[in-house]
Amino acid sequence: MSLDNIISNVQNISEAISSVIKVDVTVVDNKLNRIAGTGCYRYKVGESVSNNSVFGFALRQGESFIIENPGEHNACLKCDNINNCTEYAEVCCPIKVNNNIIGVIGLIAFEEEQRNAIINNQKNLIKFLNKMADLISSKFLEQEKTDKIKLLAKELEVVLNSVDKGILATDNEGKILRYNKKAIELFKVKENKIREKNIKDLVGDFDFESLLNADEGLRNIEFTYHKNKYHFRGVFDVNCINLKDKSCGFLVTFSKLSDVLNIVNDFTTANITTSFDDIIGNNVNFNNTKIEAKKAAKSNSTVLIQGESGTGKELFARSIHFYSNRNKQPFIPINCAAIPEQLLESELFGYAEGSFTGAIRGGKAGKFELANKGTIFLDEIGDMPLHLQTKLLRVLQDHVIEKVGGKELIPIDVRIITATNKDLETKVLEGEFRQDLFYRINVIPINIPSLRERLDDIFILVQYLLKKCNAKLNKNIKNVDNEVFNVFQSYNWPGNVRELENTIEYAVNMCNKDTITYEDLPNRFMKKNNNIKPDLNYNITPIKELEKKEIEKALKYFQNKNESITDAAKALGISRATLYRRIKEHKINI
Repeated sequence: MSLDNIISNVQNISEAISSVIKVDVTVVDNKLNRIAGTGCYRYKVGESVSNNSVFGFALRQGESFIIENPGEHNACLKCDNINNCTEYAEVCCPIKVNNNIIGVIGLIAFEEEQRNAIINNQKNLIKFLNKMADLISSKFLEQEKTDKIKLLAKELEVVLNSVDKGILATDNEGKILRYNKKAIELFKVKENKIREKNIKDLVGDFDFESLLNADEGLRNIEFTYHKNKYHFRGVFDVNCINLKDKSCGFLVTFSKLSDVLNIVNDFTTANITTSFDDIIGNNVNFNNTKIEAKKAAKSNSTVLIQGESGTGKELFARSIHFYSNRNKQPFIPINCAAIPEQLLESELFGYAEGSFTGAIRGGKAGKFELANKGTIFLDEIGDMPLHLQTKLLRVLQDHVIEKVGGKELIPIDVRIITATNKDLETKVLEGEFRQDLFYRINVIPINIPSLRERLDDIFILVQYLLKKCNAKLNKNIKNVDNEVFNVFQSYNWPGNVRELENTIEYAVNMCNKDTITYEDLPNRFMKKNNNIKPDLNYNITPIKELEKKEIEKALKYFQNKNESITDAAKALGISRATLYRRIKEHKINI
C-alpha cells in the first residue's frame, strides 16, 4: 500500500490543514518518504525521514499523540536531531486503511503562538486530524478502486484482443460502443470510424430488436459483408446485454465462415491420413494402377475411379488426396447411394435458413463448403439422381454452388474425385446418367483390378490382414495353412479385398491354434451338402481371360474391314466405347 498514487490529493489536504491550523504540515508514507509539505517542508518533499524521528515512532505506535515539550517526549529520545531541535510543539496522526498504517500527518509549531494554538485546542485538533487522515484514506481507497477498474479493463482488453473472433458491443439501437482489434481487421474499418457505424451496416438488415429482453441469444447466423472489392461470408452469434432485467444492448461475435469450416475439418479429418504405401499389393497391373493414381494426384483434374465393390476405391481416393498439394486441406467423403434422395442435395450443397420445415436457424454448410480448398470424394456416383447431376455439372463448370433455398452463388475451390462400381457408359445409353457429366468426371479414369485379377497378391494380403486382425482381436495366430491358400486361389472373390478381410477376421475368431486351417474358414468355402473338401485341381478359365480371348478373336476376324471396331463391338454385343475400354484394360494391341 502506497500513498504515491494520490500525492496531489495529499498535498491539497496538507495545505487545507495548514490554512486552518496556521502551522506547517508535512506527510510521510509508511516507507518514511516525505510526500507532501507546507511552509519550510514544501521544498523537502521527496526526502527520506529517519526511522528514529517522531514519524518513525508514530508508525510503530499507531496512535495520535501531541509533543508539548520537544526533547522530553518518548518519541524524541532516539531522534537524531534531539540536541539541535528548533520545534516548539508537534502533533502526529497516523493514516490508516483497513487497520494498516500507510502514512503519518505531522503538524509542527516553530513559534510560541503556534504552540499555544496546538496546546489549547488538543481535543478538537486530534479529532480534526483524524478526519483529515480518514479523508486521505478514502482518497487512497477510491484511487485503489479506480486502479483496479483500470487494470480489469486492461485485462479485458487484452483478453478480447486475444480472441480469434470479432467482438462488438452495441446499444439497443445497434450503435457500436465497444470493439476488439479482430473486428477492425475483419471488417477493414478504420478504428476512428467504427463508432460511427451501426451493426446493421456490417451484417445487413437483421431484426435485432426482436431479441430485446430475450432469455437466449442466437447462434451461427450467416451473413455476407461487402466493402468495395473486399467481401467475405461470415457467421455471427448475438446475445442481449441485460442489467437489472433491463436491456442495455447487444454483444455480437463474428467469424469468417471459412475459418469456422477449417476448425470443423480439423476435428473431423485430423489424423486420418492415407498414403499409397497403405495400399497392399505387388501385382503388375495393380502397381500400374497405383502409378497412374500417383500421376493423377499431382493434377487438379477430376478423377473417376472404377472398380468392383470392395476393391478399395475410397482408399485410392484418400491416397490421391494426401499425395496431392491439397494434402493439408480437408478430404470429405460422401456415399451418394447411402443417403436418401430427398436429403442428398442438402448434404452436398447445404441449405439456407428457412428453406424447409425443420431447417436449423442460420442454415447449414454442405459437404462442398466443408471441402473448400481440399477434395470431395463422391462414392457411388452412378446412383446420383439426375436433377443433382445437373447441379454437380454446374459446380464442375462454374466452380460455384447454390444452397437449397439460397439465392447466393458461393464460389468454391474443390478437387472432385468420383467412384462407381457400375458401368456408367451403359447408364448413359439408358438415360440414367448425363453424358456431359460423364465426360466431365471421366477426365482421368482409374480402373482398379478385382482381386481375382491379381490372385498373386493373395499371400501378401493375407499376411497383412492376419497381422491387422491379431492386433484388433488380441490374438497371436502366426501361420495360415497352405491348403487355405489353395482354396483362396480357387475362389471367385465377388466381394474382393473387403471379403478377404472379413474372411480372415472370421478365421482369426474361430481359430484356437496358432495356424489357420481349412476348418476355420466360413461355410461358403465348403462344398454344399457334404463334408468333402473341394477338389482344388479342377481347371476353370477365369471370365476375364475368356473375355480377352474373345475380343482378340473378334478384332482379328474383322481387322481387314473398314469398320472393324464397330463390327467387332456388334459381334461381341457391346458398344464401341466399352470395347475400347476393354481393349485398354486387357492391354490388347490393335
